[in-house]
Amino acid sequence: MGPTSLSVLQKRIETAFGESDLSANREENLRLFEEFRSLLNTGSIRAAESINGEWKANAWVKRGILLGFRLGVLQELSTGSSFRYFDKNTFPLRDLTLKDEVRLVPGGSAIRDGAYVAPGVVCMPPMYVNVGAYIGEGTMIDSHALVGSCAQVGIRVHLSAGAQIGGVLEPVGALPVIIEDDVLVGGNCGVYEGTIVKRGAVLAAGVILTGGTAVYDLERKQIYRKSGAGPLCIPPGAVVVPGNRPMEHPWAKKQGLSVSTPIIVKYRDEKTDRSTLLEEALR
Repeated sequence: MGPTSLSVLQKRIETAFGESDLSANREENLRLFEEFRSLLNTGSIRAAESINGEWKANAWVKRGILLGFRLGVLQELSTGSSFRYFDKNTFPLRDLTLKDEVRLVPGGSAIRDGAYVAPGVVCMPPMYVNVGAYIGEGTMIDSHALVGSCAQVGIRVHLSAGAQIGGVLEPVGALPVIIEDDVLVGGNCGVYEGTIVKRGAVLAAGVILTGGTAVYDLERKQIYRKSGAGPLCIPPGAVVVPGNRPMEHPWAKKQGLSVSTPIIVKYRDEKTDRSTLLEEALR
């Protein structure tokens, strides 16, 4: 779809979203949403995109997703007695086929319709990808991993077992979580609230990143935080591990209390890259 067609689609979505009563034009709005959802599935439109190296949320795309929830009605969408579920009929399971070239290993995984999953993605059971998410080629989503609504995940990313990539659907202008290309997200990591993890970074098992997290960079002697409207951003190639720092409150000092703090201990080098080569053998 060309820029002109996308511009027309955007205007139609914005107009429908602004209607207080969708019942008057329900069939037309449903056809509009189906067209919109199909473009999410192919990756032709995204909830956020990088423009000249800076990530921006596409608020109209998020409005389109929210429009789908308003249009939907609760319906049984079970796939047999062993997999029963009830959801808005506008968001069924993504209907993957062999032509999609996604390796979906059996065992209770689900991809919601309206999510883009590129050829070469590997999905280990059980995992879940929510609406509006974008998953790049060659990425592995390991067992018990979650990719939340509108999260943007690049190519050749490894989301290890138990990793949680948070979803940000509302407010519509808020940047979703961004995981750029060639990132390794370790087991039981959590990345939330619009955090950006730049290309090639490594998050060791158990690292938690949120909008309120301060990340200490030992090598560059800097502290990274969310600032104003800007998200927390982990630099390219950073190797981040869980850490802690003592609390300054007098009573906390007396008790020896500390708070968890992610720490950048180094930047990715040849040795770090060799340690991640095993992932390729598993894909």
